[in-house]
Amino acid sequence: MNRPYLIPAAALAAAAVTAAALPADGSPWPPPGGRTVPAGGFAPGAAGAGDPYFPQAGNGGYDVTHYDVKLAYEPRGRRISGTTRINATATQNLSRFDLDFVGNRVRKVVVNGVESSWRRSGQELIITPAAGLPSGTRFTVSVAYDGSPANDRNADLGKTGWIRTPDGAVTLSQPQGTATWFPVNDHPSDKATHAYTITVPKNLTVVANGEPTGELRPADRGATRTYRWRSRHPMASYLAMVAIGKFRVMDGASPKGIRTITAVDSSLKQNRSWLQKRTGTVTDWGARTFGPYPFDSTGGVVDNVKVGYALETQTRPVYAGQADTALLVHELAHQWFGDSVALKHWKDIWLNEGFATYAEWLYTEQHRGATAKQMFEKAYKQPAGSPLWKRRTGAPGRKGLFDYFAIYTRGAMTLHALRTAVGDAAFFRILKTWATENAHGHGTTEEFIRHSERVSGRKLRPMFKEWLFTSGKPSRPKKAPAPAQNRS
Repeated sequence: MNRPYLIPAAALAAAAVTAAALPADGSPWPPPGGRTVPAGGFAPGAAGAGDPYFPQAGNGGYDVTHYDVKLAYEPRGRRISGTTRINATATQNLSRFDLDFVGNRVRKVVVNGVESSWRRSGQELIITPAAGLPSGTRFTVSVAYDGSPANDRNADLGKTGWIRTPDGAVTLSQPQGTATWFPVNDHPSDKATHAYTITVPKNLTVVANGEPTGELRPADRGATRTYRWRSRHPMASYLAMVAIGKFRVMDGASPKGIRTITAVDSSLKQNRSWLQKRTGTVTDWGARTFGPYPFDSTGGVVDNVKVGYALETQTRPVYAGQADTALLVHELAHQWFGDSVALKHWKDIWLNEGFATYAEWLYTEQHRGATAKQMFEKAYKQPAGSPLWKRRTGAPGRKGLFDYFAIYTRGAMTLHALRTAVGDAAFFRILKTWATENAHGHGTTEEFIRHSERVSGRKLRPMFKEWLFTSGKPSRPKKAPAPAQNRS
């Protein structure tokens, strides 16, 4: 569940060059003994990933495989100093490329071990390596920086990005806030693995995505401690999270053996044993309902952060102030729908929020509460003339990205309409196979429609069109006709 920046200056024209083409073999560039220039020459990568809702988010010309983020945080001055090393592969012949990065002071940029020139324009950090990068070349870029990162403001959610707390900081970055604390290709279409090495005063603790590796490296008599975390599964950039503060941490396992790491800010009244236990049982429920849990650990962080939302940061959702069961179900369901199966474009956000909301309905239904049908009927009582029905769930527009009724409620209602159309057996097969077949990848609304038709064997496009792409109150769901039987 957040902000566009200024449009960067027009790209500089790349010099035309000709020579023999270089095979895309992934070898370092430039090669030993001299450089070979591709026949088509080099050109700048795009300053955006092409998302119509956030035209400057992300960048073109390369694909990131890994971020290694090293930060030192000094809470008194509220400053960070760090170096982020990025492993990537060129997807075109690059003369230069952009990273998303705002605020802070860039100290040095190094590409493939060679210091490179750079400049800034709005949210763009524009890097020109010493030599062009042919398509298919693996390369590294290292950016050293420091500053006092400022959070961004999203009109729908409030603060996003690097957010200060009374005893430290936490990062909540949907949709673009990660660029406030490290340089990044900031769009969910480019997922990558992440590692963090975070140094803080010795009275503070660091919790992050993934799992701790090597634990702290304390200097016994020193003033700081260093924490290392690593997530070996690819992750959309807005899901990257570090939380710094005075936490009470629990590390155990769910009843079915899924590693469970939770943390509660010591100033809060949240029952940490309840959080640890309920996180594990809800994750186990999700695995029964949606298919195998897609990551190596589950968990959550309850922090003293003044925002009005929780966020499904991968493996370790963040809850502001306190968490209850419904909120845990919602954010943990995102681990399948939104985190493991990520968006390609922000317009498809109902695939995240509608699915997580319907997970709440399913959980209540299966735990002696209201049924999903009853929750559907309650929402369906909205009169046809209500403005709530006007926004299209599958194309909400930038301003409607977090519209609660259109995205969360009507998104869940769309899934209930699908369930009504195909029956329970096919419906739960659709959910499980969608999550497992696309695990650690991406999905679009069009792909989900085709998937649903393939798994169920029924014609569903008209139903999806009415519920997702038509303004106004849809007709009451009904069972879709069974597929025609072959006749001898």
